[in-house]
Amino acid sequence: MKKFDIRNIRIRKVSVDDLDDRMLLINLYATQGITFIIGLIWVLFQHQNVIKLFTPPKELSFLYWGVGLAAAVIVVDLLISRFVPEEAGDDGGVNDRIFSTRPIWHIAVISLVVAICEELLFRGALQHAIGPYWTSIIFATIHVRYLKHWIPTGLVFSISYGLGWIYLQSGSIIAPIIAHFLIDFIMGLIIRFRRES
Repeated sequence: MKKFDIRNIRIRKVSVDDLDDRMLLINLYATQGITFIIGLIWVLFQHQNVIKLFTPPKELSFLYWGVGLAAAVIVVDLLISRFVPEEAGDDGGVNDRIFSTRPIWHIAVISLVVAICEELLFRGALQHAIGPYWTSIIFATIHVRYLKHWIPTGLVFSISYGLGWIYLQSGSIIAPIIAHFLIDFIMGLIIRFRRES
C-alpha cells in the first residue's frame, strides 16, 4: 500500500468553472451543513432553547414581516438589474451554475436549506451575541463572491440588516427564514427561466 505524503498536497485556487455539477452541489450542501452545525452548537452554548427558537408565534405577524421584506428585496433587485450593467453585479457565475439547470423542486430545497442553516447561525446565534449591525457585516463578508463589486456587497449587507431587523420586530426566527427562502427561491426561479428563454 502506497504511503500518504502530506508534503505532496498542493493548494490551488479553484473557480466555479473548474467544478462539475456534482462537486458544486457537494460544496453547497457541505457548506450549509457546517453552517448549521456551527449555528446549532453556538445556540446551545448560549443556553437558548432550539425548539423554542423555531416555534412559530401564535400571531401571524411574523409571516407578514418575512413576505414583506422578501417582496421589497425582490423589487429592489429587479430594479437594480434593470438599470445597472450586468458586470457590476457579477458573482463569478455561481448563482447561474447553481440555479440555471435545476428543476423547480430542487431550487426550493436549496433555498430552504440555505435559509434555515444561515438564519440559525446569523440570526439565531451571531445576532444574539453581537447585534444586527456586526452580524450584517460578517454576513456580507462571508458572501465573498460579491465583494468585488460594491452594489451586490451593499445589497447583501442591506438584506442581512433587514433580516436582522425583522427578527427583532417579529420576535421569531421564522420571519427571516421565510424572507431568506422567498428571496433565494424567487431569484433562483428568475435565473432558471431567464436562462431558459
